[in-house]
Amino acid sequence: MDRVPVSVIGGSVIGLACAFRLAHAGADVTLYAPAASPRDGAGWVAGGMLGGLTEAWPGEEAMLHLGVASLDSWERLLSDLADGGADDIVTGTGTILTGADGADATDIERTFGFVESHYPGRLSRISRREMRQLEPALRRGLRAGILCPEEHAVDNRVLLHRLTGACDRLGVRRVEETVTDPDSVPGERVVVAAGAGARELLGIDVREVKGEVVRLRRQPGSQPAPARTIRARVHGRPLYLVPRAWGMAVGATEYEHGHDTAPTAGGVRQLLDDAALVFPGIDDYVFDEVIAGLRPYSPDNVPVIGPVGDGRVIAACGHGRNGILLSAITADSVVAEVQGTPLDITRLTRPDRPTL
Repeated sequence: MDRVPVSVIGGSVIGLACAFRLAHAGADVTLYAPAASPRDGAGWVAGGMLGGLTEAWPGEEAMLHLGVASLDSWERLLSDLADGGADDIVTGTGTILTGADGADATDIERTFGFVESHYPGRLSRISRREMRQLEPALRRGLRAGILCPEEHAVDNRVLLHRLTGACDRLGVRRVEETVTDPDSVPGERVVVAAGAGARELLGIDVREVKGEVVRLRRQPGSQPAPARTIRARVHGRPLYLVPRAWGMAVGATEYEHGHDTAPTAGGVRQLLDDAALVFPGIDDYVFDEVIAGLRPYSPDNVPVIGPVGDGRVIAACGHGRNGILLSAITADSVVAEVQGTPLDITRLTRPDRPTL
């Protein structure tokens, strides 16, 4: 990229991934982010599952195609981050999708049929017996499920740490300030990856949606956490159990409550009750952390990735609950835009689309 000067606004997972991929491709990158803790970003709270296929829902074709593209991009991101190994980033491989009752099983079958119609063979049905052979600690009586072998789970906080270190090694400069106007920063191109800050910076109506996550630590003698991500429907409510080396992340609630990051007793109780129904061994785990974050959603729930106005500014925002998953394809898209060879997938995310 011949040292093209690029400024990136935003220091959470999207901004860091864009800065890393740009610098790795040869750009001269400056990252603008406040001198706040990384705990302030949604990436710090995330579960870290890469659910490009199992999170699909009929009618959300754009998110399915973006998710599948990002699963492929993740392989390259992990390789470049870890020089061929990523043992401390990846915490599990494979996802099982299951449910608690008949209505949940119907929803799961809808997901299977939707994915199969676009990407046949990427998911497979498994019986109750097969599911328990794979994950014997799951509760007996759960409905038959779906297996996706190719979805990873990553430790979001290790990922943030590794991206930060990789940016430092590649010479990315960090300016600790809050940018209020993208035209005020230097650079041939400017990437806005500021989450909900895109509302002020770009005029995009990004809204904040609260989500609570419980991190549970395994004690000696506790039942081991599942080796795969368990994505469940529990009487219509979504739940995920994401493996970690020390236990698991359990999430996540989702509701609009303004700029509020205080976990509630009701939200945590719901998560724990649903988790115990899926994985009874959770009762012996201890609290590591209860935390809430704000997911930045675009008006149509599809990320906004692409050039704005005269093209100097590139939007990379509005990822909602899929910031970790879509960080890889977003970074690849931004690099391609700077290189003048936009990826075809960004036809789904362009900032001038009618639904915005």
